[in-house]
Amino acid sequence: MKIRGERECTECGTRWSYYETGSVGCPACGSLRSVGLDDRTEHTDLSVELDLTPVRNDIDDVSIDDLAKRARDRARKHTKRRGFINAGDLRDLDDRYLAAAELRHVADVVGRRRDFEDREELYFLSLLRGADAGERPGTDEVPPTLRGARGLAYANAVREYRRDVRNWTQDRELTGAERGALETLGDHVKRIRMLDGDVDPETAERLLEATRDLANGLRGDELAFTQAQDRLEDLEPGAY
Repeated sequence: MKIRGERECTECGTRWSYYETGSVGCPACGSLRSVGLDDRTEHTDLSVELDLTPVRNDIDDVSIDDLAKRARDRARKHTKRRGFINAGDLRDLDDRYLAAAELRHVADVVGRRRDFEDREELYFLSLLRGADAGERPGTDEVPPTLRGARGLAYANAVREYRRDVRNWTQDRELTGAERGALETLGDHVKRIRMLDGDVDPETAERLLEATRDLANGLRGDELAFTQAQDRLEDLEPGAY
């Protein structure tokens, strides 16, 4: 959405940036009456933190399915409120968002199953330990039974990121190659989602790398754009 981020409270005169607080309420008096002082700017990245400390603190006291449910809910709230355009600038598809997205899907699997293996539980706990710091287990650590959760998390994350990229480029004139790369990226997302994310973790990682290179390319890095095209070509149907 396009908003006027620089605000002035009509009650007490305090000025603040919506881009920093994520709130239209005055930080000084709480009033919701304010006026914008700048032009409307695209902004989707709300100010929201991911804190899994309360969940981790109860690891020894509650069941694994209860931990999974609480972790899933916190991760879902984080990803639902996050965006990637801040005051008109396109931000990165960051590791914290990706870890939260994966935790959400893995926790959902663990919370629903009653016959999960130790390896699956340890993987979930590894995500729980580091997701709010943006730490993700390596591709070689993903249990076969959870690769669908990882693949679907990445595909959904790229889908949301691509949506913001398209919004960010609405006022820009893209080349045919740039439009084609964005469409190809969307096609890969659709294919992986149709497979419920059940692809090799390396494939999901290549999708992420292509997305990040494409974003850098659209910001003006020609080498990154070429790398994005190469990565997307490598992800043609035979890679699944």
